[in-house]
Amino acid sequence: MPGHDDTTGSDDSSRRRKTDGDHSEPSRLSLGGARDGAPLPWFGKLSQLDFDLDFFENLLSRNGESVEVLRVLGELASQKGLVARALDLDRRLVARLPADFLARYNLACSLALAGRPDEAIECLAASIRLGYDDVAHMEVDPDLESLRGRPEFRALFGRV
Repeated sequence: MPGHDDTTGSDDSSRRRKTDGDHSEPSRLSLGGARDGAPLPWFGKLSQLDFDLDFFENLLSRNGESVEVLRVLGELASQKGLVARALDLDRRLVARLPADFLARYNLACSLALAGRPDEAIECLAASIRLGYDDVAHMEVDPDLESLRGRPEFRALFGRV
């Protein structure tokens, strides 16, 4: 979150401390009753990414069919390097949206990261058939690095 300091719970510019001589404004009250922007006990040193992952996992546990939550959580899991979790979420999303080229592309990325190159290339081909056409991105996407030396990967560019 911009301007957010993960170690203190807020940035210094938005936090005011009440001094003994200043009675004009009460101390800032944070969620859970913490005063002056101090970190909440449950938040501790949790990174923003970890917080977001936990938040969206909780949302998913309430509504496991939410396409929006599956998309965001898949991206967060991938950012965190949770390859197996991202792969599971991407598979679930494709099952819900079989004709979505972006969902297929993201699944291909997760498959490539999981060391499943044949499936990843098949998924990329399906994504292209469904309308994905950003060749420039495919050529530099770090998630697809493991596929770049394969002739099947290069052959995909002739289809776009």
